[in-house]
Amino acid sequence: MVEQTSLANHFLIAMPSMVNPHFDHTVSYICDHSEKGAMGLIINRPIHITIQDLFEQANIGHNKKILNGDNPVYFGGPVERERGFVLHDGTEQWAASVAITPELTLTTSIDILEAISEGRGPDRFLILLGYAGWGPLQLEDEILENAWLSAPADVDIIFQPDCTRSWQQAAQLIGIDLSQMSLQAGHA
Repeated sequence: MVEQTSLANHFLIAMPSMVNPHFDHTVSYICDHSEKGAMGLIINRPIHITIQDLFEQANIGHNKKILNGDNPVYFGGPVERERGFVLHDGTEQWAASVAITPELTLTTSIDILEAISEGRGPDRFLILLGYAGWGPLQLEDEILENAWLSAPADVDIIFQPDCTRSWQQAAQLIGIDLSQMSLQAGHA
């Protein structure tokens, strides 16, 4: 039996041939990966909801001097789209926080949104709705089918202001220029 390698704290980079519209040209940050499956967040797909909109919908006031309310909320994935996640730097804990690495934490409780709105939140963060999930061995099968590249995650790519560059930059971490790749997958 082959020992499974965890892809937690890695990027999944959609191959140019990806046909699933949820994942076309995406970079997913893998938060958890085990024999039970995998959970990740798409980090480069802003949606047409701003943080200000989200705060208004959740009845959270915010100080416009502290926070740019025009910052986008992101589509984290097609599973449970109404569920919110905050991927952030640091190890500070809120009511529902899980440290992924010493540099990255995932929080799902509203207290972090209140802290962000008051200027007490993490320095760098993404607010995402939904997540990407894979059942046991599903992700491994998709990688074998050439749907994804994987690369060690880079915190600067996760939190960069221009997420339109993330797809290419993530692939460059492993020396790949996606613009030079064929849309056809091949097998030897």
